[in-house]
Amino acid sequence: MELVTNSHDQNSGWRQRLRADLDSPSTLVIAFGATELVDRPAALDELRAAYPRSLLVGCSTAGEIHGAQVCDGSVSVAVARFERTELRYAQARVDGAAESRGAGEAIARALLRPDLRAVLVLSDGLHVNGTALVEGLNAVLPQGVVVTGGLAGDGDRFKRTWTLSEGAGRANLVTAVGFYGEHVRVGHGSKGGWDIFGPERLVTRSEGNVLYELDGRPALELYKSYLGDRAAGLPATGLLFPLSLRFDDAGDEKRLVRTILAVDEAAQSLTFAGDIPTGSRVQLMRANFDRLVEGAASAAAMTALREAPTGPVLSIAISCVGRRLVLGERTEEEIEATLEALPPGAQQVGFYSYGELSPFATGRCDLHNQTMTLTTLWER
Repeated sequence: MELVTNSHDQNSGWRQRLRADLDSPSTLVIAFGATELVDRPAALDELRAAYPRSLLVGCSTAGEIHGAQVCDGSVSVAVARFERTELRYAQARVDGAAESRGAGEAIARALLRPDLRAVLVLSDGLHVNGTALVEGLNAVLPQGVVVTGGLAGDGDRFKRTWTLSEGAGRANLVTAVGFYGEHVRVGHGSKGGWDIFGPERLVTRSEGNVLYELDGRPALELYKSYLGDRAAGLPATGLLFPLSLRFDDAGDEKRLVRTILAVDEAAQSLTFAGDIPTGSRVQLMRANFDRLVEGAASAAAMTALREAPTGPVLSIAISCVGRRLVLGERTEEEIEATLEALPPGAQQVGFYSYGELSPFATGRCDLHNQTMTLTTLWER
C-alpha cells in the first residue's frame, strides 16, 4: 500500500500538491471537511479531478483531524493505493430514523462476499438512528467482518450533515467501503474516559432513540435538573453530560455511551444518536480531562497489530464532538496521544463526529458516543 495524507485550507490551498499518480481503481481517497464545504466545493472538485478512477468517500465534521492537528473550515485527506486489496462502494438513502436498519441491511447485502474482510461506514449524522443502522449491518454480515466508522458532524449546530457520493456532499445518505482479500489488515479500538456520577436510573419509557421517562419522571425535566443554568443551551450543552447505558443484567459489565441530538419540550423527551431501550439503566457522565486523553491513548493501544506492519499504516481517528467541547484548547492532546501509541510512521486523518461505530472490544460492531474510536488499515 502506498499512502499520503494532505490537507486544504481556504486561504492557503493544499498543503502539498495532489498526488494524481496514485489514482487507480484500487485507491481509496478519504476526505473529511467542514459542513460549509458543500457551499464552496472547489477543494472537492479538485479531488475528484485528481482521482477520477479512485473511490472517493468522506463526510462533514465537527472538526477535521490531520496528523496531530485539529482544524475547522478545512479538508483532511488520506490517499491510499492498495496493491492486493479490492475496494467496493455502497450507499443507501435514509429520510428518517425508521429507515436506518433497512439502510444497514441494504449496504451489507451490497458488499457481502466470501472474501469481505472489513467495512468502513460514514453516515448522515442527523437523520439516522445509529443503533438501528448497526443492527442492520450486523444482521447480514458474518461475525468475522470488522465494521467501523462514524456519523457525520456539523460542529455544535446540529443543522445539516453530508456524506460524499460521486464526489459531492449529499444529505440523508449512509455510505460504506468494503475491503476484500487476505492481504488487508484492520485494527480497531474505542475508549471513553468520562466519569459516572449521580444515581443509576431505570428507563421506564422510551421508543427507539427517544427517551421519555426515567424512574417514572419526565426525562427532560430530570435531565434539566442536573444541568442547572446550562439547560438553556440544550441540545448543545447536553454534549457535556452524556448518559452511560447498561442493560439490566448484573452479569453485564458492558457500558455504552449515548449523546443527545435533540430535545422536545412538549413531550419532555430527549432524542439520542442511538437507542435507549426501556428497561435499561443509565447514569449521567461528566468530563475528566486527564482520563479523556488517557482514553484516546487506550483506544490506539487497542488497535495493536498482531504482526509487525511491513508498509504504511493509515489511522482513521473518529472522536465525538462532545469530547472536543469539553477538552477545548486541550483537544489536540488526545490526537497526539493516539499518534504516540500507534506504530512509528503511522499517518492519521479523522474527524469529530455525532457517533462512532466500532466493536466494544471484540465481537460485533456497536454504536458509541463520546469515545475516541480508531481504525488502522495496512496491507500485508
